[in-house]
Amino acid sequence: MRKPATTAFALHPLIAERWSPRAFAETPLADAELGALLEAARWAPSAFNEQPWRLIVTRRGQGVAWQRLFDTLSEGNRVWCARVPVLILSVAMLHRRRDGLPNRTAQHDLGLATAQLMLQARALDLATHAMAGFDRDRARAAFAVPEDCEPVAVIAVGRQDRPESLPEPVRARELAPRERLGLDAIAFAGRWGEPLRLAAAPERRGAG
Repeated sequence: MRKPATTAFALHPLIAERWSPRAFAETPLADAELGALLEAARWAPSAFNEQPWRLIVTRRGQGVAWQRLFDTLSEGNRVWCARVPVLILSVAMLHRRRDGLPNRTAQHDLGLATAQLMLQARALDLATHAMAGFDRDRARAAFAVPEDCEPVAVIAVGRQDRPESLPEPVRARELAPRERLGLDAIAFAGRWGEPLRLAAAPERRGAG
């Protein structure tokens, strides 16, 4: 199922067509596919090239790590994640490698790496869904994450399945339209709260 964004300005299809489904097929990912996603994250930009992200990758049916990460998820996320072939725990390194000082952009830079991973997944016709709904303390203990690092999200990766594979009410959320704040609510001109005014695009349209 495709849910292209309705945009005020033309976007690259990789961006406009990326969304976060909950219906995943059990089909495993090939090493080449998974490696491409991790390579995309590896080449994300970061302050001082610190690269303050670490990704703990678990694969369904390969050892116990996937189940340990699955068990940290909130009940609402477990409902639809049981078939996801790959779960990734993203971790921000809170101190800089070069001098040990706090890295105030660590989570920002991890977000950049995550975004590149997701766009590479879209390019490979794979689906991703990042989740904040998990037990961070339990994940830290399960994967021996150091105290100066912060578990941030769990990312589901796989191939999209039909919405009919989901139970209600998750299915209804899968079929609901995508929504975002308007540009005037997030882009300001010179001072806080003053909307940036741009000339309208010739035609408001959905990508693809």
